[in-house]
Amino acid sequence: MQALLGNFALILFVLMVVTGVVWFADTFFLSKQRRARADAALAEFDARVARDKAEGIEREGSMPGKRAELEAKLTKQPAWIEYSGSFFPVIALVFFLRSFLYEPFKIPSSSMVPTLLVGDLILVNKYTYGIRLPIINKKIIDVNNPQRGDVMVFKYPKDLTVDYIKRVVGVPGDKIVYKNKRLTVNGEEISYKPLPDYLDDENLTYYKQWQENLTGVEHKILTDERAPNFVPNPDAFPHHELCTYNAEGFACTVPPGEYFMMGDNRDNSLDSRYWGFVPDQNIVGKAFFVWMNLGNLKRIGGFQ
Repeated sequence: MQALLGNFALILFVLMVVTGVVWFADTFFLSKQRRARADAALAEFDARVARDKAEGIEREGSMPGKRAELEAKLTKQPAWIEYSGSFFPVIALVFFLRSFLYEPFKIPSSSMVPTLLVGDLILVNKYTYGIRLPIINKKIIDVNNPQRGDVMVFKYPKDLTVDYIKRVVGVPGDKIVYKNKRLTVNGEEISYKPLPDYLDDENLTYYKQWQENLTGVEHKILTDERAPNFVPNPDAFPHHELCTYNAEGFACTVPPGEYFMMGDNRDNSLDSRYWGFVPDQNIVGKAFFVWMNLGNLKRIGGFQ
């Protein structure tokens, strides 16, 4: 369960708008007003200096350099305008990058172990599944569709302010069967290669580790032999009539425009088995790269 700050994009957007309005107002209006006031004051300064010179009077305020000092003081931006103007291009760039290109996320839980570990800082490609308007997440340009095996970030269907990350197991139209901890997709049994048991350092517990070949995408998964095969207490989610549950597992047919998601830590993941399908409009992007893990620098790199 990967929960992120759901309102950050909105906060960033508001900051961009506010600083942008200040920058625009200063560039096209306020700076011109300051310039006009400065020109009037400087004209008065020049006239006074000329009178003093004609009368042979030398004032301290008329000394060389005072005119430039006065001009700089009169044209200087107020601090609130100066800071807003400085922040606006930075905020606008960050907003553009994270809205349309790449967005960083931090993995806070173990549902995607061993692919992604707690503390991994990952990058998510925001455009590979289509260009979407920020904040409302409405797709305006189609690019690609999610494929089985993709690791995808999406809005949690039960709370759209929360982002989850899971693996795409079923695409629209797929018949997914999960029986005795083994997947079958459209009647094709998924192959599993046993790997050395995985040690959970936090709980000092070993889990069975497998290399799963999900219709051509090979990746590692974990299973807990102590956990039951059945899905306890699934929700009455939309299209739940397309799923059947029994003591050995479940079977689901994925409806049009929706996706079936599962965590790689199969017996420690709250996913589509419990809360249902992910609509296309909930998609955030495709996770593809670990750019930092402060506790383990060896984690940096791409993943399947």
